[in-house]
Amino acid sequence: MDHIQISDMIREQMERLDKAQRHLFKQATKKAETERLYRMALAQEIFKLRSEGYPVALIADMSRGSTAEEKFERDLAESHFRATVEVIDTIKVNISALQSMLRFYE
Repeated sequence: MDHIQISDMIREQMERLDKAQRHLFKQATKKAETERLYRMALAQEIFKLRSEGYPVALIADMSRGSTAEEKFERDLAESHFRATVEVIDTIKVNISALQSMLRFYE
């Protein structure tokens, strides 16, 4: 492997990094949006159960059960966000390794 091939590989990794960073922004937006939707649904459910006269001790568990789908979407968005961060970290390590190789060949 020569320095031209390594330089090409670095450029490819930089392009991947750029795409991953743009994807991270989208994931962060989705994460925040799903958190907002979950909190709104939870608040509405708590209000509904209170107005129906359910005991306060049961409202928290009942409302969480009723908003399980929103919580799932929130948790899934969080997982995707964290996975994207991990991909970015991996790409950075690859770039660093390639840069070290390039310095060795120069």
